[in-house]
Amino acid sequence: MFGRRTEGQPVARKPAPAPAQAEAPRPASPAHVAAAPKAPAPKPVAPTKPAPRASDHRSDNYYQIKTTIFNALIDTIDLTQLAQLDAESAREEIRDIVNEILSIKNVVMSISEQEALLQDICNDVLGYGPLEPLLARDDIADIMVNGSDRTFIEVSGKVELTNIRFRDNSQLMNICQRIVSQVGRRVDESSPICDARLPDGSRVNVIVPPLSIDGPALTIRKFRRDKLTMNDLVGYNSISQEGAEVLGIIGKVRCNVLISGGTGSGKTTLLNCLTGFIDADERIITCEDAAELQLQQPHVVRLETRPPNLEGQGQVTMTELVRNCLRMRPERIIVGEVRGPEAFDLLQAMNTGHDGSMGTLHANSPREALSRLESMITMGGYQLPSKTIREMICGSIDVVIQAARLRDGSRRITHITEVLGTEGDVIITQDLFVYDIEGEDEAGRIIGKHRSTGIARPSFWDRARYYNQHHALAAALDRAQG
Repeated sequence: MFGRRTEGQPVARKPAPAPAQAEAPRPASPAHVAAAPKAPAPKPVAPTKPAPRASDHRSDNYYQIKTTIFNALIDTIDLTQLAQLDAESAREEIRDIVNEILSIKNVVMSISEQEALLQDICNDVLGYGPLEPLLARDDIADIMVNGSDRTFIEVSGKVELTNIRFRDNSQLMNICQRIVSQVGRRVDESSPICDARLPDGSRVNVIVPPLSIDGPALTIRKFRRDKLTMNDLVGYNSISQEGAEVLGIIGKVRCNVLISGGTGSGKTTLLNCLTGFIDADERIITCEDAAELQLQQPHVVRLETRPPNLEGQGQVTMTELVRNCLRMRPERIIVGEVRGPEAFDLLQAMNTGHDGSMGTLHANSPREALSRLESMITMGGYQLPSKTIREMICGSIDVVIQAARLRDGSRRITHITEVLGTEGDVIITQDLFVYDIEGEDEAGRIIGKHRSTGIARPSFWDRARYYNQHHALAAALDRAQG
């Protein structure tokens, strides 16, 4: 029975096959240790130079030793019994057996080097392998794995090459399959692209051969353990204090909001911050490709799309989720990312009593975001005149918030723009706040400030008055102009 060892009893060992009588004597492998604990000591497998410290760049020799020890562990341990233990007990058992293998093979390592090796092997068996130390860091925004030997991270808006590497593409592929299987998805040659998520909500994208030529490509958009608030964005200079107050009022008074921005500009983070102003008694339904929103309200229903199965059946699209929302008595509908025909259904929902709905969209400016909405509806096969679609957009969207990632890696809210209506075939918008770039400092960081455009009474003023927020709105706008 697999568990903590008792006196003189080996643990989690596979039964060792008896050696053939005609074979010449050879060093005992770890698989034979349980059957013959007093076998002759094997020929030492000593490194040609000291193993690198955990903080150093690990050498090829370190990975050779690690591969040797790992393969011996897999030959020795019973993975079926290991799966029956909790994570902490399993980790302790693996450490015990690896220590025995190191002793048998006479691998000379310092205490710190051996501890690093033990940690790496435990991560390989029980966790996400070399990714574990990166996932534990809160300062990393993105992890980008380009095959087994090149891993990049984004820290403070800048992309850096790390010394993290995998044994081979097979190990990387196994980790990718472990991640996606946790959310009931798969990735292989027949389904080489997959979106998934980690237990903490971090977004994962995997693309594998034959589409990815140099081995599996894994991209993880990490989320912070502590949820950011609007005050945090003010502290990071992503928005001014007055602009943050206006955004809070926009969230409270149930304006329909579209958050626009490029990849990595902070759209989902901003959406999470805006949802912090939703009352606790409102029923919220979220629709996402990979569930990543971190809403704190008690009455939240989270929905997630589903890809087709092996037979090509069972797919559930975002359009179907948004349509089903309308039958679930939502007060607000939040779409993680609008990227297709679901744009039409979201606009319909905003027009039919679901005020305060929100969504994100990829675009480089507020006006481009509205144009993309129109394009999505047209590509969805809806045979509607352009004027009708634009009128629907104007009747549905109240505010467009533009987020951007600047060239120094910083993220800023560059526009808070309200949608006024149409003149002829043109959608009319007006900016409430814009971000002006004034230059850069000696370190190359962009210097700028958020500026009010002088609008004293925005178009959602009556809505703010209905929710008794017009005094706070007026005060924030007055301070911004001053």
